[in-house]
Amino acid sequence: MIESQNSRSLQEAAEAFRLLHSSNELFVMPCAWDAFSAMMFEKLGFRCIGTTSGGVNWVRGRMDYVYSIPKKDMLSAYGEIAQATNLPTSGDLENGYGRSPEEVAETIQLSVDNRMVGGSIEDQDTVPSSDNGNSGKLIDFDLAVARIRAARQSADASGICYTLTARCEVYYTDHEDPYSVAVKRLNAYREAGADCLFAPGLNDLTKLGNLVRDVDGPISFGMGATEQPLTLTMLEDLGVRRVSTGGGLARATFGLLKTASEAILQGGSFDYLDNALSETQVNQILHPTD
Repeated sequence: MIESQNSRSLQEAAEAFRLLHSSNELFVMPCAWDAFSAMMFEKLGFRCIGTTSGGVNWVRGRMDYVYSIPKKDMLSAYGEIAQATNLPTSGDLENGYGRSPEEVAETIQLSVDNRMVGGSIEDQDTVPSSDNGNSGKLIDFDLAVARIRAARQSADASGICYTLTARCEVYYTDHEDPYSVAVKRLNAYREAGADCLFAPGLNDLTKLGNLVRDVDGPISFGMGATEQPLTLTMLEDLGVRRVSTGGGLARATFGLLKTASEAILQGGSFDYLDNALSETQVNQILHPTD
């Protein structure tokens, strides 16, 4: 286990995270994949962090969306991230690591046990194939709502003001009208107890603005690859409340590793060191009081 840097009580962190969602101000939730990335985000001044299942899986040599991994293993990895900082941490809880409401409820409790003050639950039953991003399937509507209701009940029983995010994965299916499905499901999830709503894959600004108006609750947006460059100002003007980075920062880091390695092999260049942190800077992030 990573040496704890966390001196803030779980309830204090939970209250701070919930307050971010109740404000009218947009905020960014960068997603960490290990203790060091989490500590850097805190050092840079972010007010909260998420975890990325992609990043956590990739650095362990696994593909993402590998739901067969024991939930305790994933949540323990997330726990190391949460324990490393004083920032409120929200867990990428994927599909809840189980299909039944009871299994989702257990996942919420385990996330609290691992110092998370929030978490997201997907309604994805079948993940898209690698060669067809619209081949996913959703969990049946009634069961999906029951899962969010069970997550809410478990969160309330934890004793902290846990922030529950419900995700509708319809944009990774071949549904002919994904927007209407997203609105219906996200409003149902809100009624079932979700605090924040998210429709991954919805990148059209007009529809995103409509979603903010048509869904009764704070909307989160995942910053990934989009056809047009997006800025925080653009998203704030639409009324988006939260922006998360998902696995993007991890992938950008891996991109640097690939580019630098290719430069060494192909040209003998070590230019990547020009922007590298010094050992002193790295150690100051790990031990800020030194």
